[in-house]
Amino acid sequence: MAPPSLVWIEPDDPFPPVEHALGEDSEAPGLLAAGGDLNAQRLRTAYARGIFPWFNPDQPVLWWCPDPRMVLQVAEFKLHRSFKKTLRQFLQTPGCEIRFDSAFESVIQHCAQAPREGQNGSWIVPAMVQAYCDLHAQGLAHSVETWVEGQLVAGLYCVSLGKAVFGESMFSQRTDASKIALAALVAFCLRHGMTQIDCQQNTRHLASLGAAPVPRAQFTAGLPQACQAPAPKWLYSPDDWDLLLNVTAR
Repeated sequence: MAPPSLVWIEPDDPFPPVEHALGEDSEAPGLLAAGGDLNAQRLRTAYARGIFPWFNPDQPVLWWCPDPRMVLQVAEFKLHRSFKKTLRQFLQTPGCEIRFDSAFESVIQHCAQAPREGQNGSWIVPAMVQAYCDLHAQGLAHSVETWVEGQLVAGLYCVSLGKAVFGESMFSQRTDASKIALAALVAFCLRHGMTQIDCQQNTRHLASLGAAPVPRAQFTAGLPQACQAPAPKWLYSPDDWDLLLNVTAR
């Protein structure tokens, strides 16, 4: 059988089966398709199937579904003893706060200035910013933000369909500030029965926090049920921390 080849899609074309993504022996493992449009509806369709966009400014829209998939099981989040102390101190310090969705566009713009590990330049191009802001306006993309004395110092943004959470990118201007935002997302997920956070691709940083690769087939098999589950209200509450902070640091 011949290996899968890259598919070009037009704006009205459906995505090919995720199993058609390029394999590990190719120059771009996980690349599924190129082309198509980049808007909120297309993004919603893509994420529901485990597909995400990732491309440089001089490239067409590229769609990915790697195998294996990097996933953080929220119950496996590595809350190291030293960071747990940092987190408690943050939560007890006046002027330090977590906010959800108060500055989504600012968060994604900051992320656009902070390249991913091992990448030159930003993959969060203006068209990407607009598409995710539109998705945010529909209540399907969210930001988790770390604020200190009225200043946004770190944050992340993610896509959420039902109880499926897909992490996108984060930025930080202070030590551990983005990790605090991620911990807040994990705490929220624990409280609301959202079992995992898609991290897309393998990095040392994500692995150090407990994320691990899982087979693509396993990841995509669980998406329909998670995406169709009733979505929680994305509102931050200090009560979110109870389940996370009451576990033994590891």
